[in-house]
Amino acid sequence: MNLKGKNAIVTGGGRGLGKAVALALAAEGVNIGITGRNEEHLKKTAEEIKMLGVQAAFAAFSIDEEAAVKSGIESLAKELGGVDILINNAGIGDFGSIEEMSSETWEQVIRTNLFGVYYAAKAVYPYLKEKGEGDIVNVASTAGLKGGPNMSAYAASKAAVVSLSQSMMAEWRKQNIRVITLTPSTIASDMSIEAGLTDGNPDKVLQPEDFAEWVRDILKMNRRALIANGSIFSTNP
Repeated sequence: MNLKGKNAIVTGGGRGLGKAVALALAAEGVNIGITGRNEEHLKKTAEEIKMLGVQAAFAAFSIDEEAAVKSGIESLAKELGGVDILINNAGIGDFGSIEEMSSETWEQVIRTNLFGVYYAAKAVYPYLKEKGEGDIVNVASTAGLKGGPNMSAYAASKAAVVSLSQSMMAEWRKQNIRVITLTPSTIASDMSIEAGLTDGNPDKVLQPEDFAEWVRDILKMNRRALIANGSIFSTNP
């Protein structure tokens, strides 16, 4: 399916996985709106997107504040001329033992990773419903399929995203809205490298571009096909 001319919003699109997905979709002719908290990162990425010959817009806000998300999505939709695709990518990763991690940090991970997905999808849904079709890609994690030590907040948040995303799919698929739940393993993103989860070795570890190609290919499938859930792993990390 040709994606040229469609409009996509990528949360957390200023760097890392979100930036890679934004650039991959822009290369297909998709107009891109990106969100994030760092306005400088957003500006630089928007310029890179424009160099690919498509429209680029950005909105800086915190994904865990519902009013800001709604306002930001509305602003991007107006500037782009609508929304066809939402890539729900924004998230944070704070790691530590249950005993040592503060309750405030634990709760913030849940608010960002879970509520952010909920707020963004809820803000985009009216545009897709009115159009009678669209795509929402919710980025969870293999940590949401199986928790491990020192990742209780992150794993719990991503497990909740998996469940929330499946509920979205069940509610919205009859309106020709494809809700896709992706559970990547460790990718050499800024977050993963800074947290010491990987050394980022490009010969062994998944790179953001690998994930972006996967998302692009899923979106290009004929609309009669829905990839409800998918995981991607490094071959031999």
